[in-house]
Amino acid sequence: MNKTTLQNKTTPLLTVKNLKKHFPVRSGFFSHISAWVKAVDDISFDVYAGETLGLVGESGCGKTTAGRALLRLIEPTSGEVYFDNKNLLKMKATELRQIRRQMQVIFQDPYSSLNPRMTIGNIVGEALKVHEIATGEALKHRLEELLDRVGLSPSYHSRYPHEFSGGQRQRIGIARALALNPTFIVCDEAVSALDVSIQAQIINLLRDLQAEYHLAYLFISHDLNVVQHIADRIAVMYLGKIVEIAPADTLFKSPKHPYTQALIAANPIPDPDIKHEAKLLEGDVPSPVNPPSGCPFHTRCPSVMDKCKHIKPPLTEIKKEGKSQIVWCHLH
Repeated sequence: MNKTTLQNKTTPLLTVKNLKKHFPVRSGFFSHISAWVKAVDDISFDVYAGETLGLVGESGCGKTTAGRALLRLIEPTSGEVYFDNKNLLKMKATELRQIRRQMQVIFQDPYSSLNPRMTIGNIVGEALKVHEIATGEALKHRLEELLDRVGLSPSYHSRYPHEFSGGQRQRIGIARALALNPTFIVCDEAVSALDVSIQAQIINLLRDLQAEYHLAYLFISHDLNVVQHIADRIAVMYLGKIVEIAPADTLFKSPKHPYTQALIAANPIPDPDIKHEAKLLEGDVPSPVNPPSGCPFHTRCPSVMDKCKHIKPPLTEIKKEGKSQIVWCHLH
């Protein structure tokens, strides 16, 4: 989507406010709760119609949990999620079922996300049957249309997942996500399990589908090169919290948070003539069971100050050339 168009949007398609997902840690003979894993800890962001918001961070930072919690594939601990101005977390099952037609997900693993006992036609068409959208010849026509649109032969509908490569399976997953004509799709590491050449094909397919159907994506990935190619804006997560949100070009040219700077510095550049010095972070990622007080990044931050250890960093908005960059850091 054109970034200038994005700046003129005023009403988000999806709004996430103070979302939390804490998992209990049980111990002892009676399995008492002894602690909580703060996988997602008070995050907020917006996604606009036709936009791709990239969600990046190290493995274990809470990206996938955030994506599944906002869809209520797992129940959030607290927070608010508004989709088309409707609070998803207060909906009953019947209301949620209706709105799920507009919100879909593409999973990371194209091998385990498809039922090996079901044909491709049944996998892609299952949602159409459940929501009573198409049956008989109309269902068959819709299946053929979907398979053709994602670059597969319509004749594949009678085959099984084990007959396809990883890239083809991911195309089947995309066709399944498109079946109900959604407006918002969570792409959960949708290309990370694929070869680089196949990644490019899938990314191009996702971009073409976005332009054709005016889709909004939450694109979850640990690969900054992929996210830079597809995202309009990028949110950076660390230890369950978002530390920076900015337009993609702004983030890569002028990252503000020390963690974002370290991620970009460590990102490989595919050009041997460019000298590239990675800023290696010292220490390990703290445990989400007992995260640090103050700024969660202060135990590894090269620019740490005394107040970073005790006071949570405030939200700071930096505006330049009509673009807004939001960072949670005492340095700014």
